[in-house]
Amino acid sequence: MAIDTQTTTTGPHTAAPEGGPLSGRARLVLFVLCAAQFMVALDFSVLNVALPVLGEDLGMSRSALQWAITAFALPSGGFLLLFGRIADLYGRKRLFLTGLAVFGAASVLATLAWDPASFLTGRALQGLGAAVIVPTGMSLLTTTFPEGPQRDRALGISGTLLSLGFTVGMVLGGVMTDTLGWRSTMGLLAVAAVGVLFLAPGLLPESRNPERPRLDVPGAVTVTAGLLAVIYSLSTAAQRGFGDVDVWGTLVAGLVLLAVFVAVESRAAAPLVSLPMLKRRTVAWGNFGGLVTFSMMSTVVFVLTLYLQETLGLSSFRTGLVFGIQGLASVAAGAYAPKVIGRFGARRTLVGSLVGQGVLGAALLGVGTGSGALLATAAVSLASMCHLGAIISYGVVVTSGVPDEQQGLATGLVTTTQQIGLTVGIPLLGVLATTQATLFGGVRTVLAVDAVIVLAAALLVAVGLGRGRRA
Repeated sequence: MAIDTQTTTTGPHTAAPEGGPLSGRARLVLFVLCAAQFMVALDFSVLNVALPVLGEDLGMSRSALQWAITAFALPSGGFLLLFGRIADLYGRKRLFLTGLAVFGAASVLATLAWDPASFLTGRALQGLGAAVIVPTGMSLLTTTFPEGPQRDRALGISGTLLSLGFTVGMVLGGVMTDTLGWRSTMGLLAVAAVGVLFLAPGLLPESRNPERPRLDVPGAVTVTAGLLAVIYSLSTAAQRGFGDVDVWGTLVAGLVLLAVFVAVESRAAAPLVSLPMLKRRTVAWGNFGGLVTFSMMSTVVFVLTLYLQETLGLSSFRTGLVFGIQGLASVAAGAYAPKVIGRFGARRTLVGSLVGQGVLGAALLGVGTGSGALLATAAVSLASMCHLGAIISYGVVVTSGVPDEQQGLATGLVTTTQQIGLTVGIPLLGVLATTQATLFGGVRTVLAVDAVIVLAAALLVAVGLGRGRRA
C-alpha cells in the first residue's frame, strides 16, 4: 500500500494565487531551483569536448575516457529514487542543501585532480550530489507552486533550462577548454554550486513529515543496485558491444534486481515506490513518453555532431553554432509550451510533441554528404522545440494529481526517466553510426530508426493516456 504521510511546510509562502503572476520571492525561489537544475544539466555535456585534452593531461587511455562520463552517470541515475524518497520523509530543503555542498566539493576535487583516480572520484561524487539535487529540487518546485498554470509555468522554465544546459555545455565546454583548459569546466561548476548554496537557505521553504515512517531498506537496496547495474551495462555497451559478457551479464543482473524490487514493494508495509502509483496511466505512460523523448533526442544530437564534423568537415566552432541555434529554439519553446499545455492539455501536448519530434527526425534523412548543414540546423532546432514540449508536458502529466507528500517520489520517477533516457539512447542506437561501412550510412540508419521509435511511442502514449482527455 502507499505511504500515507502528512507533509509540513515551513517558511514564507512564495507562490501567488493560482493563475496570477508570480511574486518577487516566488521568482527568486524559481531562479534558485532552476539554477541548480541548469548546473547539473551543464555537467552532463560541458566535459565531452574536453575529454581528449583531459586524457592526455591525466594520462588516461582512450578506452578509459568513457569513465569520465560513466562515473557521473552511475550514481546520478542509480540513487535518484532513493534520495527522492528520503527527501519526502526527512526534509527536502535540508537534503537539497546537502547535495549542493557535495556537488560543489566534488567539483573542486575534479578541478584539482592530480591523477585519473582523483578525477574519477570527483566525478562520482558529482553524480552523487546530482542524485540528491535533481529530485529534491523538482519536488521543492512542485510543492512550492500549486498545480495548475503556476506549476505549468515553473515546469516550463525548468524544462527549458534543463535542455539549454546540455546545449550550452557543448558550446561552452569547447570554448573554455581552448582558452582556459579543461579544468576550467569543472571550476565553473564549483562556482555555480557555491552561488546556489549561498542563496538557497534564506529562500527555500522546508517540508517535513512529522510521522517519519521507516524507510523501505530492502526496496532501496534492490532498486538502487538494479539501476546501477542497468546504467553501467548500457553506458559501457557502446565501447565493448552487447556481446561482451560483462555488459550483458550486468544487464541481466540489473533486470533481475529490478524484478526483485517489484516483488519487495508488493509486500512492503511502507514501500519506497507505491505500486498503485506506477499503475496510474498518467505516471506509467507519461514516463514512457519522457524516456523516449530524452533517449532519442540525445541520440540525434550525438550522430549529428559526428555528421557535421566528420562528413561535412565543419569546425568545432561552427558545429557549436548549430547547437547554439538549437538552444535558442529550445528557449522559445520553453516560453510558449505552458500556454500550449493550458489550451490543449498536457496529454495532447505530449503526444503532439512526440509526433513533431519524430517527423522532424525523419526530415533529417534529407541531408547529404556534400551539403546538409542548413537542413540539419533547421530540422534539429524545430525537433528540439517539440522535444521541449514533450519534456514539460510529461512532467506535468506525471505529477498532476499526486499528493504533496508523494511529490518527491513522483519527481524522482520523472528525473530517473530523464537520467536513464540520456544514458540509454547513445549506447543502444549511437553505436550503429560508428559500426556501419560508412559513417554517413550509419548516421542515416540511426536517424531512420530514431524517427520510427518516436512516432511509434507517440501512438502508444496517445492510446495509453486517452487521446481526448486533458491533464
